[in-house]
Amino acid sequence: MRRLLIATALLLAAPLVAAQTYKWTDANGTVHYSDSPPPQGTKYNKVTTTGTVEPLAAPAPSSSGDSSDSSAAKPSQPAQPMADTPENRAKYCASLKSNIDTLKGSGPVVMEQDGQQKVLTADQRQQQQAAAEGQVKQFCPGG
Repeated sequence: MRRLLIATALLLAAPLVAAQTYKWTDANGTVHYSDSPPPQGTKYNKVTTTGTVEPLAAPAPSSSGDSSDSSAAKPSQPAQPMADTPENRAKYCASLKSNIDTLKGSGPVVMEQDGQQKVLTADQRQQQQAAAEGQVKQFCPGG
């Protein structure tokens, strides 16, 4: 029982103890971090740390290639296979036809490639349009 009370007290007091860090730049341009203040007369900033650790950068999203399907899953979610039902096939065909109309239009087309959004060039547009038209012929009745 006594250990439980001590552990609870320590857990409740933990957020109150925030580490204090000092940051300053010396005459050579070197940035210093320290838990004690710099020499007197040096300009510095106080940096308060929370004790949590966060990644420096988000992991790169997995790219599923140059898919022209606008209903594709977000990179953070794994792609789920779609059941081959008449309803799903109709949705897929509608999406393909919408993509073809967009590719035939005069406005810019932006696609995500390697985790970055890029505007398609004229050659890339033609390639995407040909691929989408091939999928329409393969999967859509009367396509």
